[in-house]
Amino acid sequence: MALSVFDLYSIGIGPSSSHTVGPMRAARTFVEGLREDGELARVGRVKAELFGSLGATGHGHGSDKAVLLGMEGEAPESVDTNTADDRVAAIKGDRKVWLAGTHKIGFTPDKDLIMHRRKSLPTHPNGMTFHAFNGAGELIRQRTYFSVGGGFVVDETATGADRVVQDDTELPLYFTTGAQLLEICEREQLTVSEVMLRNERVWRSDKEIRDGLLEIWAVMVECVNNGYRHEGTLPGGLKVPRRAPQLHRELTQGSRGEDPLSVMDWVNLYALAVNEENASGGRVVTAPTNGAAGIIPAVLHYYVHFVRGADEAGIVKFLLTAAAIGILFKENASISGAEVGCQGEVGSACAMASGALCEVMGGSPAQVENAAEIGIEHNLGLTCDPVGGLVQIPCIERNAIASVKAINAARLAYGGSGVHTVSLDKAIKTMRDTGRDMSVKYKETARGGLAVNVIEC
Repeated sequence: MALSVFDLYSIGIGPSSSHTVGPMRAARTFVEGLREDGELARVGRVKAELFGSLGATGHGHGSDKAVLLGMEGEAPESVDTNTADDRVAAIKGDRKVWLAGTHKIGFTPDKDLIMHRRKSLPTHPNGMTFHAFNGAGELIRQRTYFSVGGGFVVDETATGADRVVQDDTELPLYFTTGAQLLEICEREQLTVSEVMLRNERVWRSDKEIRDGLLEIWAVMVECVNNGYRHEGTLPGGLKVPRRAPQLHRELTQGSRGEDPLSVMDWVNLYALAVNEENASGGRVVTAPTNGAAGIIPAVLHYYVHFVRGADEAGIVKFLLTAAAIGILFKENASISGAEVGCQGEVGSACAMASGALCEVMGGSPAQVENAAEIGIEHNLGLTCDPVGGLVQIPCIERNAIASVKAINAARLAYGGSGVHTVSLDKAIKTMRDTGRDMSVKYKETARGGLAVNVIEC
């Protein structure tokens, strides 16, 4: 399987890559398939069923809204986040949905969009089944999809629940493990980012790669700036206040006084701003998931503003290096909180940011691998137990903590020789095994941990 850097980063909509972005893509794929096969005009009714984690926490994650928008032909990277809620309200109020934006049919929310809170499909915890019927109620088509993390969607024909649709492109420097990546770097005398760049050239020119990554960075910057500007409380029943605007005012106005740890406050701010935007359904970059979307932008902002000599070339190297590390997690474990807990989301993002920062600081490939290993090792066992099924508590603060942890991991590794006892491959295998052993109530179902104890209090 060949993965591109642009598979790991995609522009989407909050609050969740697996619960919002994935379902929107799946619904759109289903309807587009009907349109392409000339079946759309025959459709008189559609029904969507969401299973497992999607059914358990889908309302808090906006899965129901995502499915409806996807049915109307919207894509996560282009949907208007400012009008999305109004459009969904209109669909439910009018009891009509425009399939692919062109074919209007009746829609009954409680019958045509079913969230199975206690029922799962065997292949993956994030399963969806779509049905299309003609005017006489006869089944025209049925398809099942799985949202496997990071916005990736596979159908029932895919082999392996944690795999994306196969891309058989031959890469010049193909790797699937950290050991292979280090061997390539040594043999070819390349950095991690240069290995990733060599492979990426199979799909795009250098200019296209650079421009595409700088566009990703621009969206990250815009997301942080939006987080500064938007006041008030986050949607949902928890009434969580936005903290980024006030923290931004304090830091820019100097009201916190002289503080040797003010850089940490700025890193916290960057992460909070992104994840508050994500929690409100705003535009974010999946990196590698939405639940962990604040970590790479926060650490990259730290690089740009606080590391001497930072430039656009460094931004591109950072994102390439982080993607190389992300591929190792995607290939050998999972980036889905519903599959392995939050260690697969925040833990993976922390490792990606750690290694990337180490490289742009001047670290060797061995030091980069060490930084990434530190980043995941100290997130092993991290559970996904969102309070109220919302991507708010503990998700928002968790991104801030992991961002600071990533910077520290990079500094620890950069100050060392790169020689260490636990390899990144072993740490990723441990994360995978820990996820398999983890109780389902800690895998984005809101049935354990903070999700139940906070409500009880």
